[in-house]
Amino acid sequence: MDLSDPRGLVSLLNKRIGRSVVLKGPLIAIIDDDESMRDTTKDLLESAGLSAATFASAAGLLKSRRLHRVSCLIADMRMPTMTGLELHQHLVASNHAIPTILMTAYPDERVRAQAMKANVVCYLTKPFEAEELLNCVRHAIRGREIDNP
Repeated sequence: MDLSDPRGLVSLLNKRIGRSVVLKGPLIAIIDDDESMRDTTKDLLESAGLSAATFASAAGLLKSRRLHRVSCLIADMRMPTMTGLELHQHLVASNHAIPTILMTAYPDERVRAQAMKANVVCYLTKPFEAEELLNCVRHAIRGREIDNP
């Protein structure tokens, strides 16, 4: 096991103490009106050693005191009041751009093209592979670190 890899260290710690350990670092915000999707995504990210917070709506994130700590958004496209793409566009317009990954159960090539034109990091169709999401998150975080050294 390579302990220089944070996931290896988390795995070792989890085995030793018998509970989940989350490394401090970038905070990933998960915004989805489907509670089971929020919880599953959070569990996946935490099992990879990432810190995650969940929100049932875009408004919940926007009102959160943790908004300034968020390094990456994972947002559902179809939510009441504000879609994931609208949230991304709102944050960009308010000078608080956060690398965004959009996910949808209703793929639409026109919307995907619009999202990619708006500089969304990834546009995933549900269901997606865990590694596919983790690769998108890594890409988003690396981009954030390059933009904000």
